[in-house]
Amino acid sequence: MLSACVTDPEAQSDSAKMLVGAGTPVPAAAETLAVATERGDAADDPEIWVDAKDPSRVVLFGTDKQAGLYTYDLAGKPTGFIPDGRLNNVDLRDGFATPQGERVLIGASDRGRMGAALYLMNPADLKVTAWGVAKLDLTEPYGFCMGRRGSDVLAITNGTDGQVRILKITAGVDGAMVATEERRFGVGSQTEGCVVDDKKGVLYIGEEAKGVWRYDLTPGSTAARVLIAPAPSEMLKPDVEGVTLLREGDKTWLIVSSQGDSAFAVWRVDGDTPVYGGRFSVVSANGVDGVTGTDGVAAHAGPVGSAYPEGLVMMQDDVDDSGETVTTNRVKQNFKLVDWRAVKSALKLN
Repeated sequence: MLSACVTDPEAQSDSAKMLVGAGTPVPAAAETLAVATERGDAADDPEIWVDAKDPSRVVLFGTDKQAGLYTYDLAGKPTGFIPDGRLNNVDLRDGFATPQGERVLIGASDRGRMGAALYLMNPADLKVTAWGVAKLDLTEPYGFCMGRRGSDVLAITNGTDGQVRILKITAGVDGAMVATEERRFGVGSQTEGCVVDDKKGVLYIGEEAKGVWRYDLTPGSTAARVLIAPAPSEMLKPDVEGVTLLREGDKTWLIVSSQGDSAFAVWRVDGDTPVYGGRFSVVSANGVDGVTGTDGVAAHAGPVGSAYPEGLVMMQDDVDDSGETVTTNRVKQNFKLVDWRAVKSALKLN
């Protein structure tokens, strides 16, 4: 087991260690094994991969920001670990072209090597290998997300200083990583969670103490950014943390974690104007403790294995307790799994 360094500022959680979230209750369905780093702010951000041809093939990703990158199965059992250390947020895109064939491109903000760490997963055997690190001139790489524009794959990293770097990632003829900066801008203050809507060509990014912004990702665009929701507000309580999208047919849902009151805010964003759908919190159920002080969040629509026929939401839990007991005794952290059907039913989303 790995132990957190007591002098590391990340050994102290950002959360208020709430016992019960303030949103509409939604039951936890399952959970992953806790990350190995104990007694520190360790687990951070998850991501979900589902084979488009066979939804029974699922890989769950989770960062331990003191140690590296985990993969899990749907039962929450670790299936792999890459000990790269200080990885914060993780995202991926399917169908990435390499000389060896299409791969799943996985990326994470890397605060140790000051850049974006990139990995390739072979969809045939689900093996994940380290590919390279794109160095960045950020004060501290923090949030991370990926996007696709046509055949281009973008890696977007933001920093604790509110600066954002957008890179285009390609594989060279020799298979080596090639990272080319496309754009840079500043949000204003510390940012973290972000997600790209590939279909609409927009970036959603969380400014932790201010709210959620939408940016146009069209090259050369001069469109003004749009504030989706301010923080603090009835929708979001700082810190604004994880940001994810769930595309369900012609509907696209934006889900944002509100760490200040252990809740998740939901908007429908496929139209011209976002439509607020409410807030939910994950409560103890099925032998799993509820989610408190949440950080990263990920979502995937459609069948995810047999247990989640309409979709899965996965989020970090700041205090992982045994069974359904919820305390503020923050010894370990993990990731919780929630059935999307339960969220839709609780919030009456349509």
